[in-house]
Amino acid sequence: MSQSTPRLGLPFIQSAQAQKHVTHNEALRALDAIVQLAITEFGRTAPPSSPTEGEIYGIGTGAAGDWSGRDGQIAMRFDSGWDYLTPRAGWIAVEAGTGALHIHDGTDWTPQSVDFDNLAGVGINATADGTNRLAVSSPATLLTHEGAGHQVKVNKASSTDTASLLFQSNWSGRAEMGLAGNDAFSIKVSADGASWDEVLAASPGTSVITTANMVGTVSASPGVGDAVIETGSGANGSYTKLADGTLICAVAGFPTASGAAATWTLPASFATASYAVTASVTGTTPAVITLDAPTTGWVDVHSFDLAGADTATPIVNLIAVGRWF
Repeated sequence: MSQSTPRLGLPFIQSAQAQKHVTHNEALRALDAIVQLAITEFGRTAPPSSPTEGEIYGIGTGAAGDWSGRDGQIAMRFDSGWDYLTPRAGWIAVEAGTGALHIHDGTDWTPQSVDFDNLAGVGINATADGTNRLAVSSPATLLTHEGAGHQVKVNKASSTDTASLLFQSNWSGRAEMGLAGNDAFSIKVSADGASWDEVLAASPGTSVITTANMVGTVSASPGVGDAVIETGSGANGSYTKLADGTLICAVAGFPTASGAAATWTLPASFATASYAVTASVTGTTPAVITLDAPTTGWVDVHSFDLAGADTATPIVNLIAVGRWF
């Protein structure tokens, strides 16, 4: 029969053994040292001058005094003397006072540092996965400065990739801001997480912020997808209609005969006849222009050639400003 246990070397009580309590107590003392092993100091070569009962030391190389010849062993203070054990590969010990972890490699104690680099994932009150390798579940997340400023960086590999912040409702996307598939900063919204509307974009080098619905068809009751500015042109001139109700109509080079009336059919209609019309003459023919805006759809233009030649045809520029609703 073996005299001791194979892993910790604890002595067995043998049959017909006298003073069995001695062997039993020896095993208990070894267990008291090994279980929850906390070492006061690693690598010490001389016993402390005033050791405390129960203190354990990892003896270093070149031990002296009472520890002479005990290099590599652990020494536990017990009953005013020292008990010695030889650690084996795989034993784990904590350095008392610091909590630093050490593992014995069969030759010496090796400090174990906690390495947070290249972790497969980190979950804080949550479970990380292959895509969301950092998962945080909390009422708030704080990122603050260390002395001055602070940047949050979202990097992508190429222009056609995405670097953005995605805002979800019940795990379905509702808003996204960042570089989505190109290098223009954009803000997008979605009602279902599948179909997206770009509501704002700022492209590099243009110094202009645009929206997907900036120019289009305006509405007196704006909704999702309605434009901010509407423009149009034709034989009667051009117009610019704004979502706030402003309407600007213009025509350049409108011909009139001196002393005769000409009618300018507006390219877009005003809501009422309360709109302002201004005129200017181009070319070298001096003239007096009178305007009459009796309806919302056209303007009477009267020109008088100040040079006295009734056959002259002053060329007039016209602008009308009012409201379309």
